[in-house]
Amino acid sequence: MTEQELVQRAREGDELAFAQLVTDNEKRIYNLCRRLTGNPDDGAELAQEAFLNAWRGLGKFHGESSFATWLYRLASNACIDFLRREKRRRSLSMTVSLDDEEEGRQAELPDQGAGPEERLERAEDRRAIARALEQVSPEHRQVLVMRELSGLSYAEISQVLGLEEGTVKSRIARARAALRKRLLAEGNFFGGASSTR
Repeated sequence: MTEQELVQRAREGDELAFAQLVTDNEKRIYNLCRRLTGNPDDGAELAQEAFLNAWRGLGKFHGESSFATWLYRLASNACIDFLRREKRRRSLSMTVSLDDEEEGRQAELPDQGAGPEERLERAEDRRAIARALEQVSPEHRQVLVMRELSGLSYAEISQVLGLEEGTVKSRIARARAALRKRLLAEGNFFGGASSTR
């Protein structure tokens, strides 16, 4: 059954059709939410919120984009709202993990070409990027995660966020500059292209 057929059946109240839509999209949506919030528990809760909002809002979905893109937008908006609330609620910094250390250890195969020093440098680089990423604005974090970690195209990000593609490109450029500035301020990366990291 196609996505469109599943959406139509879900609109008519078919819970099994909606359950299939959830199954088809849950991993991507959870990964987006986890990366945006930096917390697996918050990510799971916000992914669930996105699916609940999708179920409640099926009547508003007109099929102008794919269901997956619409769902991605709902999840992204839920995460941005959460991050804004959290920023106001507490002054503790949020941790955004570019890859879960436990998951990373299980998923990575040993690199026979990289020695212990090189692996340590890579791990330090990932932690430095994660720390810098938590310091940029939620909007910048959102587009960086979508582009660099989720691998969405500019057109897909444009659809998800409801922005012109040119706006998306400039927002990503500003986000990269903000991230680079944070990294340079912490002394973690060199400004020139001759950096070996």
